[in-house]
Amino acid sequence: MADISAADVKALREKSGAGMMDCKAALQECGGDLEKAMDFLRKKGIATAAKRADRTASEGTIQSYIHMGGKIGVLVEVSCETDFVAKNEDFCEFARNIAMHIAATNPVAITPEEVPQDVIDRERAIYQAQVIEMGKPANVAEKIAEGKMAKFFKDNCLMEQQYVKEPDKTIFDYLNEVIARTGEKIAIKRFARFQIGG
Repeated sequence: MADISAADVKALREKSGAGMMDCKAALQECGGDLEKAMDFLRKKGIATAAKRADRTASEGTIQSYIHMGGKIGVLVEVSCETDFVAKNEDFCEFARNIAMHIAATNPVAITPEEVPQDVIDRERAIYQAQVIEMGKPANVAEKIAEGKMAKFFKDNCLMEQQYVKEPDKTIFDYLNEVIARTGEKIAIKRFARFQIGG
């Protein structure tokens, strides 16, 4: 078993936000490799989130973000299971960061399943027309259009977007890190983004 130093545990804790014992266990599991331990903790966070998926999240917070001298504003509702977590600074900071991210990226929906069907149909038709215009046969155009739709969802659905503050992770990853730290089900319920002249 690898000899894990307190400095390594501290470094992983600062990077991941996970508890000391979780960090030590992750480093031991990964032979002291900081990057592998970080991945291990992220996977554990996803497993924790999956276990909590059927719980009721009836508490939470509404946070706001105003940007560019009042030209863009966002309200976001983030839910959790208990009032204790709803008042926790880590949880509230997460909600504020999500509001800021929404201001910056202007997502269409939270998940691909929530994108309105008329938006999906319009985007798919545009992609198919572009590919056919390039002279590709219809069956190839369909496959290319599906690939472009996957990219559309990645770019325009909040949970699939790269987090603007840490582009190496998605909002889904960030959410699962907070779930792992709080030990509760957390969900981004809804948001409204306002833009002057938009």
